[in-house]
Amino acid sequence: MKRILLLTYLALACGGDSEDGTDAARPEPPEHEPPVMTNANSPVEYPLELFERGVQGTVLLRLYVDMQGLVIPESTQVAESSGEAALDSAAVAGVTSMQFSPARRRGNPVSAVFFQPIHFRLPGSTNSGGSN
Repeated sequence: MKRILLLTYLALACGGDSEDGTDAARPEPPEHEPPVMTNANSPVEYPLELFERGVQGTVLLRLYVDMQGLVIPESTQVAESSGEAALDSAAVAGVTSMQFSPARRRGNPVSAVFFQPIHFRLPGSTNSGGSN
């Protein structure tokens, strides 16, 4: 009988629930997770004239996403221009159709300000710089 009690005690002491009632083996969620765009395809349209001329560039947008993952378009700003006003405008115009999963803090949805790059690249291009 003592042996069974000892084995039971050892089994409980070595595994199972932690003192606070949570599963000790379950990993903690990350402290911060950024919003993630969920659109299957980018809603940003490449300006046809610039595409035909081979103009490429990257626009860095500052976005605000609420706790439901909705972009607040009025808060959108161009943080870094591509050097081409038409590319910058196209990036800003596409924001209204962007869909996101919300940012998370310790697994809970939160609103967040973050930077989203928008790349305008020609098919087959490996250029990572600004405009051509």
